[in-house]
Amino acid sequence: MPILIEARFWWQRAQGLWRRGVTSLRTRGLAASAQRLALHLHHPTPSVRALYAPQSTPFAPFHMASAAQPQVSLIIPVYGAWAHTLACLRALAEHPPLIPFEVIVVDDASPDDSLQLLRQIEGIRVHARSENGGFIAACNDGAGLAQGEHLVFLNNDTVPQPGWLDALLATFAQHPEAGLVGAQLVYPNGRLQEAGAVVFADGSAWNYGRLDDPARCQYNYLRDADYLSGAAIAIPHALFEQLGGFDTRYAPAYYEDTDLAFAVRAAGKRVLYQPAAVVVHDEGSSAGTDLSCGPKAAQVRNRAVFAGKWQAALATQPAAGSIPTPGLLHRQQRQVLIIDALTPQPDRDSGSLRLRNIIQVLIEEGAHVLFVPANRSANGDYTRALQAMGVEVWYAPSMPRWPAWLREHGPRLHAVMTCRHYVASELFPLLRKFAPQARLIFDTVDLHYLREQRAAQLRGDAAGLRAAELTRKAELGLIARADVSVVVSHIERALLVQELPNAQVQVLSNVHAPAPAGPGRAERADLLFVGGFRHPPNVDAVHWFVADVLPLIHARRPDIALHCIGADVPDSIAALSGTAGVRIHGHVPDLQRWLDACLVSVAPLRFGAGVKGKINQAMAHGLPVVATHCAVEGMHLQDGSDVLVASDANAFAQAVIRLHDDTALWEQLAANGRANVAQHFSLESARPTLRHLFLD
Repeated sequence: MPILIEARFWWQRAQGLWRRGVTSLRTRGLAASAQRLALHLHHPTPSVRALYAPQSTPFAPFHMASAAQPQVSLIIPVYGAWAHTLACLRALAEHPPLIPFEVIVVDDASPDDSLQLLRQIEGIRVHARSENGGFIAACNDGAGLAQGEHLVFLNNDTVPQPGWLDALLATFAQHPEAGLVGAQLVYPNGRLQEAGAVVFADGSAWNYGRLDDPARCQYNYLRDADYLSGAAIAIPHALFEQLGGFDTRYAPAYYEDTDLAFAVRAAGKRVLYQPAAVVVHDEGSSAGTDLSCGPKAAQVRNRAVFAGKWQAALATQPAAGSIPTPGLLHRQQRQVLIIDALTPQPDRDSGSLRLRNIIQVLIEEGAHVLFVPANRSANGDYTRALQAMGVEVWYAPSMPRWPAWLREHGPRLHAVMTCRHYVASELFPLLRKFAPQARLIFDTVDLHYLREQRAAQLRGDAAGLRAAELTRKAELGLIARADVSVVVSHIERALLVQELPNAQVQVLSNVHAPAPAGPGRAERADLLFVGGFRHPPNVDAVHWFVADVLPLIHARRPDIALHCIGADVPDSIAALSGTAGVRIHGHVPDLQRWLDACLVSVAPLRFGAGVKGKINQAMAHGLPVVATHCAVEGMHLQDGSDVLVASDANAFAQAVIRLHDDTALWEQLAANGRANVAQHFSLESARPTLRHLFLD
């Protein structure tokens, strides 16, 4: 049976690619279709970070670019091992962090000439202990001297990689609930030493990912950890003092970092592993690795001390001997899988922005989110952005083929949402087989058959109508088989109620974060169109507007320009830049400048389906909109109150000029548009639906 299910998956994938290819050729042309195919089939190998190491040359005095008023204090305890200390300090000096910092080196009565040499380095603060007290005493001394708002404890046998400290400290700004943040530790040979650690019920621990490839998916997203090695950790100064520093009952060393993590959690803060902060650690270089003698012998004794102190907290930890897996790490959360055709690109299309914000709300609600693009391909900064949110993103080559991956990970899933019919049709059988306990959610994104139908009707395309009917059958079939299906508007839900009265269909529309209102009308000028050009309705909309509407506007107001922003500009759109008053800007990563500068947003869509993110986004920023009836479908908007609506060229041009010239109307639409987004398309309005869909 599994073989048949897998064979069916590959057969459906081949059929789906063929059907989508034919449809894309008809609507987008050969060049754009080839580009889309490449996105679906190409699996680039993620770039592997080359490890930096300072040159190993004889010591000569140098300068550390520390700050007089540091925001962070780096505390480095030293007991001999000068070669390691020198490499660590050279790394900090050669690649100083952007954040103002100071370096406090605590010499713990080193038996070599470390103290004499340290005093020759400018810009560091050297504290000399009169007698050796061990790691805990040295770190607590350093913390007492620190001026920074955050403390970073850094072993002297480390080589911090460029950018490590800024990534570590940015975690506190991005996640205010964080109380302790630790780096990804790698061995000098590039193998993983630790991606956070797991603590078992008996107080023993496991360095997660030890000796594995640090580039693998499961080690590269922000997540909670049971504890983080004290070789490279950051904590707010005030919190460290509140907790009494490292607990001296573990002196001279070992288990103090584990204890600190449990104390931070007990204080209501999170303990986070930050993979973007990479530190090379020559583990055991000074203390050795033999647990039977020497400094490491304290590790065995202190485990019992730790287990006694945290007995109640350890009762909820996994049993000793459990093998740490991603599922085990997130055992206390609802684990939710989301699958879309490609990795979300929120700065390029509204569907991606919607999905990113859905993921954000789910994380806020306590879910652990896994995301997999159907093409299993990493996508640079877009993938890293999800990982920085705490999303467990999977991609090749770490991720095997779909059947094998679902066989391993399916049992841990509480809910699965597949986006778009051509993705869902391939994966539904595998999901039912390998994750039968999971709620299966089909996200239509928009009803593709409705959009295809309208496009074909506009062009008088009989073949397009037949293709739309095939899409209709596919979408309705998936809606009938899903546990629940999601549409973006009440209009589409009403349509499906007629088509499939027994299907479970809910509305989960666009989701937008609160946005500033922006400047008033007097500081603005010109028109704005936003839309990615891989989407055929946007291509048609701009051509129609420039050919039929803009000349009517220019007949009365020749000074008004159209700023056209969107990725993947085809030649036919690029050619419009030669038209009077038309500015083709292509992809703009940050739209804020244009949302603040333009006077009117236009949405001249002649066909399409779903809810239009370009309208939501403009309204969220207080930018009034003129749109067609098709563009505002299902958006709870009232013509003349929230938006101006017109569908023929003359009426559209008149609406633009009216809004452009009427200050009172402009201010009314700006205010009402923001209110509309807050009521119907905000994170808070989506939250109850997301709880019900994914977490119940």
